[in-house]
Amino acid sequence: MDTFLPPVEKPKALMMKLAYYFTRRQFGKVLTPLKVHSARLPSAFGLFYAKIGKLDKKLTLPPETVLLIREQVARINVCLFCMDIGRWATIQASMNQAKFDALEQYRTNPLFTDAERAALDYVTELTKEKKVNPDTFARVSRYFSERAICEIVWLVASEHLYNMTNIGLNIHSDMLCDLGKKKQRR
Repeated sequence: MDTFLPPVEKPKALMMKLAYYFTRRQFGKVLTPLKVHSARLPSAFGLFYAKIGKLDKKLTLPPETVLLIREQVARINVCLFCMDIGRWATIQASMNQAKFDALEQYRTNPLFTDAERAALDYVTELTKEKKVNPDTFARVSRYFSERAICEIVWLVASEHLYNMTNIGLNIHSDMLCDLGKKKQRR
């Protein structure tokens, strides 16, 4: 399926040429959101997206929880690119793929802890309803500190930014999971 705007294959700006080089080096290709969205905006926008990744490194939540939350939001919003790159990240980090495969059944699947279920219920409700029931909040607060809850909200909000960018421009999967699996087999 084609993106609404054609990809910019050869950017003119030096910063964008560097971004293309480094993403090609990291992912084996230039990512479609970079070619369709970021290439058309001043570099400050791309730097803002990069800042999100840097901020994620300051989170205290376990990396698996962070990726489960991002994947759940992307799945609910049906952002195929974000689902793909999220799975790529789990493969690169050697995370339990069965758990990510079972995300749709997190409420009943024994791979998930009660804390993860509470967080995913909170995330699901916030993403779908754009509000949270006080009972849902009370449950998540039994397992997570105030800071961790704020981190969960950050993850939902920042994932929405990624999702809406890709959905709004009809950007779909870059098939990074396949690339990640090939890289792991070497």
